[in-house]
Amino acid sequence: MTQELILRHERAMMLAHGARSAAGEDFDPKPVVKLFTPDGACTWLLSELDPEDPDIAFGLCDLGMGFPELGSVRISELESVRGGLGLPIERDFSFAPNKTLSQYADAARKVGAIRA
Repeated sequence: MTQELILRHERAMMLAHGARSAAGEDFDPKPVVKLFTPDGACTWLLSELDPEDPDIAFGLCDLGMGFPELGSVRISELESVRGGLGLPIERDFSFAPNKTLSQYADAARKVGAIRA
């Protein structure tokens, strides 16, 4: 059994963030969830879900190649990803965001990786 990547209360918060962005609001939320590959170098800090397609999340994506970037990803695709040892993506239950998504993005670009 795989763990749930985004919990119900987080999904509700991410949908609310997505609705604000879709409405054109200049909005820079803190990430809601941190996902990572336990047997790889990938990390995602996700802040919102598309209200018209809640399978699409927006956040800071780091595929471990030195170029973290803001963008969108399908949750269903993340659920199907397996790392080099066959392990699924996990959520970081200890993640407590202390800055906005753009602040994490600026810091990640400087060092070439998410450090959260």
